[in-house]
Amino acid sequence: MPTTFLALAIGFTGLYAGFMLIFLTGIMPALARLTDGEFVTVMRRINEYVPKAVFMVVFIGLVVFPALALAVPVEGRSDTQFWLVLAGLVCAVLNHLVTMGGNVPLNNALAASEGQPASAVRAAFEARWNRLHLVRTVLVTAAFGLLIAAALT
Repeated sequence: MPTTFLALAIGFTGLYAGFMLIFLTGIMPALARLTDGEFVTVMRRINEYVPKAVFMVVFIGLVVFPALALAVPVEGRSDTQFWLVLAGLVCAVLNHLVTMGGNVPLNNALAASEGQPASAVRAAFEARWNRLHLVRTVLVTAAFGLLIAAALT
């Protein structure tokens, strides 16, 4: 069972890391070329559609499966594997803290900014959101690498 949980942890973390990386390297650079009004409209739509069931399952699995991999006793698990999974879990939790404490409040402010000038809305949102997104992308990518390393030990 712990091997299954570690495999699920790697899979869910990889899916989420890929999603974050695509946003960092593809979506946000493409959106940066839009006018202020277009940018604000598109980001509002993205924020309406992303947090649906499939995304939430992956988002939750990112933390649940490494935790389960640690919680289930494993005979012969090395200290190295334990610490690698724990470090991956810590990175995933930190990712969630950045998301919930930084990106989500910015998304909520963006949603509540109807009627405000698009240039001001974008100025209050884009650079801060991108910095936080970079941090959470690095964290989840590190989690992915740590979990893979744990599986290989």
